[in-house]
Amino acid sequence: MNINEAKRKKLEEIQNRYQQGFSEEEALKNQIGQVEAIAKQFLDKEALSRFGNIKLAHPEKAIQFASVVSNMARTGRLNQKLNDNQVKEILTLLQEKKDFKIKRK
Repeated sequence: MNINEAKRKKLEEIQNRYQQGFSEEEALKNQIGQVEAIAKQFLDKEALSRFGNIKLAHPEKAIQFASVVSNMARTGRLNQKLNDNQVKEILTLLQEKKDFKIKRK
């Protein structure tokens, strides 16, 4: 195996890894889109507006929220659309509380 063959083989390996990563990322985006679509079906107009704002400001929090709502819908715990106040309550429950401990010597 000469240098050119080694370079070509390495380039092919890198391209294959890139394509695999791209397809995994694409699959993840599709799953997130499906979860959001399910969640949006159970939000009224004001709640949907709040969800859009959260998605812009805190995308991770929006995905977490959509996951919770879609799980509630799948398990049959949602009989009606969520209003804005109910969305606020769910978001409050999802909020992480961080405890800070300061140690002094």
